[in-house]
Amino acid sequence: MSVSGLVLVALFLLGQYAPVTKYDPKRDAAKDIDDAVVEAQRSGRRVLLEIGGEWCSWCHTLDRYFESNKEILQLRDQNYVTVKINWSPENMNEKVLSRYGTIQTFPFFVVLDEKGKMLQAQPTGVLEQGSAYNRDKVIAFLTKWGASPK
Repeated sequence: MSVSGLVLVALFLLGQYAPVTKYDPKRDAAKDIDDAVVEAQRSGRRVLLEIGGEWCSWCHTLDRYFESNKEILQLRDQNYVTVKINWSPENMNEKVLSRYGTIQTFPFFVVLDEKGKMLQAQPTGVLEQGSAYNRDKVIAFLTKWGASPK
């Protein structure tokens, strides 16, 4: 097992929040969101829902973008509890996703405040540039909707 896997197991055993890092049709999206809201309250962050699926090439592009841009990943993780919500033929999570309006493109971002209230819902296409994402646009999005300093 990898070090990150061991950390997730340890956090789970301690009853602490373990981030949802993969689109998984078997997960309970409503519980994942509720758990993220609790963690957001505890940590003073907001919740960022990344809605998509393992079938989605742009979802993987987004993952690679964050992984290869450590400064942007740090900005995201300092300001948000990020949760991946699956949308696929196996589980469209229609009931929970209906809270956030119509979602027609993927990946799709929804930002919630620390109480679970939706602040912003938008397709990530507006953040794209060429075959990746635009650094300035991603930073602007994360900064605009991120938690306010206390």
